[in-house]
Amino acid sequence: MTTSATGQARDDRAAVDKAISLLVAFGDKASVGLGVSELARRAQLSKSTAYRVLGMLERNGVVEREGTDYRLGERLHHLGRAVYAPDAENVRDFLQPYLSDLYEMTRQTVHLAVLHGTDVVYLAKLYGHRASPVPSRVGGRLPAHATAVGKLLLAYDADAAARAVGTPLRRFTDRTITDPGRLAAELRGIRRVGIAYDEQESRPGLTCVAAPVMTPGGTVLAALSVSVSGARDPAELRRLSTDVRRVAAAASQACGRRHTRAQATR
Repeated sequence: MTTSATGQARDDRAAVDKAISLLVAFGDKASVGLGVSELARRAQLSKSTAYRVLGMLERNGVVEREGTDYRLGERLHHLGRAVYAPDAENVRDFLQPYLSDLYEMTRQTVHLAVLHGTDVVYLAKLYGHRASPVPSRVGGRLPAHATAVGKLLLAYDADAAARAVGTPLRRFTDRTITDPGRLAAELRGIRRVGIAYDEQESRPGLTCVAAPVMTPGGTVLAALSVSVSGARDPAELRRLSTDVRRVAAAASQACGRRHTRAQATR
């Protein structure tokens, strides 16, 4: 490699680092926008460097300028969506009414989630009246092994389960399953009974119950869950399990009807 080529590679890496620092610097002001001076301060860049890099990002649609402020651009939003399954928005829109049904039954925080690699991605969330210490957020990810929805989805995806069991399992609480053999055994049990639990494994004081939404072909489309604060007695967990199963079964039946209609129109 020539000296000039080496210098160019170094410049490229530096430019990427600076661009990422600026994107991260938006923080919770991503949609509202921030001025160059504040972004430069947050990214620990000079104002002139921040202005130059922001110009490059703006030309590529990654940021947008609103007056003298900048905010994250539409292209970055599209890139983020491309990370997940291409049908994720359709899944969310189709299953949102069933998530609402689960909320009406329980009046607790409920989730709709899918699997992405060995992480669980939350497509939708409705909050209960009583605050629960739930670490999830719409569009956010958590390691699947530490959540009810994640373990449920892993149980029905042999390849993802094998990857999860074969990698170090992060500990979130003293109840998180970090032993690969124990996780594998739990996934087998979940597949056998069709329900998964998170008993303070993702966060202290949080209990969750999840059930699968199945396609006509027998694969899992998504998972529904309900989350409540604190450890629960067996009778209450059984009631929550019944509610989640009932709504997930109704959603699965609707998937079957949709599949039948789609087949009929071909």
